[in-house]
Amino acid sequence: MLPSHSPPFGSASSDERRATYAALDLGTNNCRLLMARAAGRNGFRVVEAFSRIVRLGEGLAATGRLSEAAMGRTIEALKICADRVAGRRVAGARYVATAACRRAANCADFVERIRAVTGIAMEIISSDEEARLVVAGCSPLLDRRMPRALVFDIGGGSTELVWVVVPPGPEAQPIIEGYISIPQGVVTFADRYGGREVDAAVYRAMVEEMRAPLAAFESRFAIGRHIHAGQVQMLGSAGTVTILTALYLNLPRYIRARVDGTALDFASIARVTHRLASMAYAERAAHPCIGHERADLVLAGCAILEAICTLWPVGRLAVADRGIREGILMSLVGAGG
Repeated sequence: MLPSHSPPFGSASSDERRATYAALDLGTNNCRLLMARAAGRNGFRVVEAFSRIVRLGEGLAATGRLSEAAMGRTIEALKICADRVAGRRVAGARYVATAACRRAANCADFVERIRAVTGIAMEIISSDEEARLVVAGCSPLLDRRMPRALVFDIGGGSTELVWVVVPPGPEAQPIIEGYISIPQGVVTFADRYGGREVDAAVYRAMVEEMRAPLAAFESRFAIGRHIHAGQVQMLGSAGTVTILTALYLNLPRYIRARVDGTALDFASIARVTHRLASMAYAERAAHPCIGHERADLVLAGCAILEAICTLWPVGRLAVADRGIREGILMSLVGAGG
């Protein structure tokens, strides 16, 4: 928590404070903080990171409200974030919340409670702003030789898909032609279908539920036609694709530097998904790259990913262990510079 004598977020009185920035992403499943300093032209160097699974959206689909237990877990994580930001004395910061807070009937009260307890002024961003930040954060991984990209983020409470034009120049920003926020994510699916014991019928039901909203996006932009012409790359962000990549690489523990930027072909995705589906819940929970906090969510994510890959057979997927926070930091560093 910020001590009472601390200046408000965003103030600065020294060169060091002006050069340090913070970005916080409060999602349906995770609370993530990233702090960085400017490095190069609109680039940054990470100086501190924090992530905790809080399951803010647990039970939200059934009740329409954030539960007291979920809010309590989240505020405890945000206290740690506030302490770390105060310790770094940042020059600029942005703290955003996404799907769970957009939907919850009691979100305004929760945001005020966060401010009162931690000093953090949380901003609830729209789905289009979420899509923009994801693309900005992932843009360094886009192949500038491919004119189009389908970028997606499988989150806890929603799945974002963004249809992007990729300019050839490395300095040019990707252009968003369209996006969709689908109200199905790993937490909402796991709450509704169960995530511990997922048989073939349940798995297929999750895949089928994703087909209609994905098909609507295809109808709007005729993405398949561009895929057939060999003009489309696919880039995926968030926990499902990063966990699959860690398993594909047979990592003894999760290593971000090994995962971020890796390319997965669809055949490898299918093999790793089959491997996960064959594991018992306890086996998934014991795996160091999954853990008990994600063991009941990962197959829901695999089902969402399968629906995406089936409709749009690009053949390979670039994996991003980055997204909203990096997008925020790029804009803060650019503004500060």
